Amino acid sequence: MKRLPSFFPLLSAVIAAGGCLLLVTAAQDAVTGWKAGAASVAITPSDPLWMAGYGGRKEPSDGTKLTELSAKALVLEDADGKRGLVISLDLVGIDREMSARICQQIEAAHGIKREQIAIATSHTHSGPVVGRRNLGPLHWWLLDADQQKKVDAYAEELVAKVVAVAGEAIGKLAPARVQWGSGQSTFAVNRRENLPQTDVPNLRERGILKGPIDHDVPVLSVRDPESGSIRAVLFGYACHATTLSGMQWCADYPGYAQMAIEAEHPGSVALFWAGCGADQNPLPRKEVALAQAYGAELAEAVEETLDAPMPLVAPTLTTRFQEIDAPLAEVPTVDQLEQTAATVEGYEGARARYLLNEKELGKGDDAGLDGTYPYPVGVWSLGNEVDFIWLGGEVVVDYAIRLKRERRGEQTWVAGYSNDVMAYIPSLRVLKEGGYEGGGSNVYYGLPAL
Repeated sequence: MKRLPSFFPLLSAVIAAGGCLLLVTAAQDAVTGWKAGAASVAITPSDPLWMAGYGGRKEPSDGTKLTELSAKALVLEDADGKRGLVISLDLVGIDREMSARICQQIEAAHGIKREQIAIATSHTHSGPVVGRRNLGPLHWWLLDADQQKKVDAYAEELVAKVVAVAGEAIGKLAPARVQWGSGQSTFAVNRRENLPQTDVPNLRERGILKGPIDHDVPVLSVRDPESGSIRAVLFGYACHATTLSGMQWCADYPGYAQMAIEAEHPGSVALFWAGCGADQNPLPRKEVALAQAYGAELAEAVEETLDAPMPLVAPTLTTRFQEIDAPLAEVPTVDQLEQTAATVEGYEGARARYLLNEKELGKGDDAGLDGTYPYPVGVWSLGNEVDFIWLGGEVVVDYAIRLKRERRGEQTWVAGYSNDVMAYIPSLRVLKEGGYEGGGSNVYYGLPAL
């Protein structure tokens, strides 16, 4: 009998150990103690490039765009000078290696250490492939050499832009008032429980949609302490950014939401982070008008929160980051991988070639061939008001629901798709049920086992 994959007990341990990581801090003068800075840069590819997220595409992007793709940075500095840097990217995800490169360069340039940095991705499926490792068997390892070179060149450009925008945000540090709140938006639907998905409009109208969801919209506002004007907004939502599946660049509903917020507050920077939405879809979908409508709905939830009284966040910041060696089940041998690479077409063969290449480069252990994977967990405490948990991979909604229930409710914010997007992370419930999120998707990411 196969043993259960170990990501579930791993994250259960994270929940149990949360009290050790989420340090309680003394409240201070929340109006004057914070400093903050934010910046944004376009990362839309200048040339047609292969697109990430769907396996059915047979050619690169057509080179046009519905929206800009952006990299954004928000740096917070507390009353003691401790800093935390949030980077948000309009991308399907990034891998551990790219994340490490970005963090190393930021530390070298600005002295901000790895545990002080959180890299969030929106998981848009209308952005570019960003390297050999994130969804590598789905994309990079099936491309011809010319397209592979273009993807690698874009990845180099991306790292440089992210490091630069972080520096720009740091350069804009100024006194700020930081506040928190939480709204609601209801377009996310549990995609496993409501089938066929074409029935969703009828099920919604009848009020009988099924399955766990997380409709919270956490909001962190950064305001000028004198005028009260909005300088930055950090917000999240637990739902796949898969409204669209065409050949044009687009940040999907998170991008439209950010654009609407920035238009409402000229000169501000709006940053999005994706929650635990691995099993959540925007439904219905496949139309640009729907992506715009979902973005408008999400932006409205943010604006309603900004307009309501928002509690101040005390100017104390604690950041933690740890990679936990998560055991994997049934890792194949090198002989088995070589056999698969030589005889199997498609994604299975591509995964085998990827893993063999990583081993040849001396990175086999980092890719899971030693039977473990370094799973990233970040935990931030903002004053006594917000516990912010950053989880890697595509995390199903069960984790956010449980963490909120066992910790601080709407004051516990749980991001997925952070720092390293290496696999779907099912709960025990989803794992037992099986299906795409319960293990079927693993081949597309490249891990030798889950």
